[in-house]
Amino acid sequence: MNNTRFATAIHILTILAADKDAWLNSDYIAGSINVNPVIVRKELIVLQQAGLVESRKGKDGGARLSKSPRQITLTDIYKAVKNSDILGKKNLNTNPKCPVGKNINNRLETLYSETDLLVVNFLQNKTLEEFAGMFQ
Repeated sequence: MNNTRFATAIHILTILAADKDAWLNSDYIAGSINVNPVIVRKELIVLQQAGLVESRKGKDGGARLSKSPRQITLTDIYKAVKNSDILGKKNLNTNPKCPVGKNINNRLETLYSETDLLVVNFLQNKTLEEFAGMFQ
């Protein structure tokens, strides 16, 4: 995942975990991350679809966690925002006449899957509560 989506999502959720019962708006959250509130709103939609946050519109609207930070694993967050292979993109235009070129992507697919599984398993044992606790 060669982008900032995981970092942005865990930042959002850590802020929400710090004030579990409050409805925090995207402007407030964006101020902590130092990004445009539109980016926060886009990630909140993804996190809501994953069942990690709930939101409400209006003057007193905002977002909050939909469950306890103890129930949210870092794997949940990773899976919610993962949109690319952790090791990057594969070259889809390799030479089919080359013994390496014609087989590299099949071998890389196995390597990518194994690496992703290691990350998922590692993050599964860590909760948002534990992570957010480092900021208290």
